[in-house]
Amino acid sequence: MYDILLGALLVISVLIIIAVMMQPSKQQDALNALTGGAGELFANRKARGFEAVMQRATAILGGLFFVIALVLVYLSAHK
Repeated sequence: MYDILLGALLVISVLIIIAVMMQPSKQQDALNALTGGAGELFANRKARGFEAVMQRATAILGGLFFVIALVLVYLSAHK
């Protein structure tokens, strides 16, 4: 059981890295950090399409990583 969860944790780790690297870059956000972002005061927009899918996938994989890591800690403490 421990070895299976450890393997799953490694696979999820690689998938999280891939999901984060595939997310679209936010070049404008970096520029706003330098200029103060006054130009986009009312430009809050919801993520759509590929960006939304990648954000959701990253959040789900992060949650799975956290849960599996906690289960592994519990199993290693009670061996």
